[in-house]
Amino acid sequence: MFEYMTVQEAAKKWELSERRVQKLCAEDRIDGVIHLSRIWLIPQSAEKPADKRKK
Repeated sequence: MFEYMTVQEAAKKWELSERRVQKLCAEDRIDGVIHLSRIWLIPQSAEKPADKRKK
């Protein structure tokens, strides 16, 4: 279907909050993210970033 998913779709897929996914996008921790105005587009093939808070 589409090559990209929204923040809401990524949050559900990765079991994270929408705000956390937005922060990961803003911090450039997800490869291939596109920012259009107020919308983040995340590639369908993107992997969930590792949590740097856990060791």
